[in-house]
This record gives sequence, structure tokens and C-alpha cells, in this order.
Amino acid sequence: MIFLFSYGSLQLERVQLARFGRRLEGRPDALPNHRLTTVKMPGGTVPIVQRSPGEEVLGVIYQLGAEELAAADAYEGVEYARRLVTLKSGVTAWVYLSRESA
Repeated sequence: MIFLFSYGSLQLERVQLARFGRRLEGRPDALPNHRLTTVKMPGGTVPIVQRSPGEEVLGVIYQLGAEELAAADAYEGVEYARRLVTLKSGVTAWVYLSRESA
């Protein structure tokens, strides 16, 4: 099983339909010892997650197939690095972190 933790636009139904061809079923979870912030990039402001002891980022965990994970990689682009993390629930999942934080 492949789990992906999303704290941003991958939670949007329109993004899921465009990327995966389906609406994902997820459940709430949290990423401990990280914080959510934003950075200005060409084209706008984007959310990023950075390490921050004692804080947590709320989001949703989804179960994906390998092809869907590859589609998520293409969507997230070079600003993010995909890393395995342990969520508050104890589940190990992929998450897209800022390259500096990863």
C-alpha cells in the first residue's frame, strides 16, 4: 500500500480528478514536528512544510497506486521533494516537503 499525506492542493477535488481521474477517499491525520508556511515563487505563493519541533501540520492521508504517485510527483514539480514520514496516527506515508527542509 502506498500512502500520501496532503496538506495542500492535492486535497482539492478538481486537482484529484485532473491528476488521478478519480476523487480520492482520505482521512484526517497530522505531520508532527513540522509547520506549514508559504513562499513566493514565480507565478504565485505556494504552501510548503518545514521541520519545526513541537508543531504539527494538519492534512489528509490518501491511499494511491504507483501510477497515481507518479502523477502526484509530476504535479508537485521541482519545488518539492517527496519523503517518507511517520504521521501522528503511526502510518508511514509519503509527503512533499520543501527541498530545503528535505
